[in-house]
Amino acid sequence: MVGEAVSSREVILSRLRAAASDGAGAPVPVPRDYRREGTVDLDLLVRRLTDYRAHVHRVPEAAVADTVAGILPASATVVVPPGLPSAWLPQTVTALPDDGLDNQQIAAADGVVTAAAVAIAETGTVVLDGSPDQGRRVLTLLPDLHICVVRAAQVVAGVPQALTRLAPHRPLTWISGPSATSDIELNRVEGVHGPRTLHLILLP
Repeated sequence: MVGEAVSSREVILSRLRAAASDGAGAPVPVPRDYRREGTVDLDLLVRRLTDYRAHVHRVPEAAVADTVAGILPASATVVVPPGLPSAWLPQTVTALPDDGLDNQQIAAADGVVTAAAVAIAETGTVVLDGSPDQGRRVLTLLPDLHICVVRAAQVVAGVPQALTRLAPHRPLTWISGPSATSDIELNRVEGVHGPRTLHLILLP
């Protein structure tokens, strides 16, 4: 006599019931012995970003405004987060502070200028956390050009070191070069999910 067929669903549920009936054991602690040390290599950060087709400018802070002016066309309009230092903006551009700008206004700007929370040399990644000098995430997703200012003291060796500086409850945006994607034939397309061009200004 052929027994009644048992569905896969019933098999899985029966195994779950059997496991649950044994009682849950003590939780196993998750190891947190990540690599915490590392040598900060600014040249490595520059190489990684350049490999990702980002443009890197190593200048003193007094030259930030002139560097921004050299990147943007004259009379350009740039979106800026509310806490961005005004000294970073040249008089040749029109600053559009984000006081609740709608998406169309942000997308129509020639670019956006922000600071950063941390940069990771090993991966060539810049992380924004929504602080006043970085602003809402949408500010760096809609404009076609992003100028990001990073201080050398904000650069860490690797991801574990970066995580110790970041608050997990903040809206983190991880940026490794300009936005890029590719299809199954590996045809690269830039600017689909964010800025087509990324300029990083690295301060001493």
